[in-house]
Amino acid sequence: MTDRGKPLYMIGVVAEMLSVHPQTLRFYEKKGLVRPSRTVGRTRMYSAEDVEELARLLRLTRDLGVNLAGIEIILKMRRRMLEMQKQIEDLVVYLREDGGEPRDAARREPREALVRAASGQLKPVDLF
Repeated sequence: MTDRGKPLYMIGVVAEMLSVHPQTLRFYEKKGLVRPSRTVGRTRMYSAEDVEELARLLRLTRDLGVNLAGIEIILKMRRRMLEMQKQIEDLVVYLREDGGEPRDAARREPREALVRAASGQLKPVDLF
């Protein structure tokens, strides 16, 4: 398996992959919508994750007509949603391992829950 965050592509290659001008990618970086890594010589290097994020951004602008301010809000909300999803998954793992089991065998009576637990595995949500 390869690391999806590993920088692989230079700006010209990504621009060609996404059918945009390299200046468009520079503009998106200037606006803070994407953050490619840099080499020692300051060359922009994009990872597979960066390319997916740019493709998502372009779908929003081209297909849905969302402006850059809207895209910024959508991408921030998506990042936050993914962080929250990871936290929930970590909590579920913790509860299944040792947090859900009573320490004392005498405390096995049924208890009421404040929130209904998910019956199956949590699955990632990709809206865009």
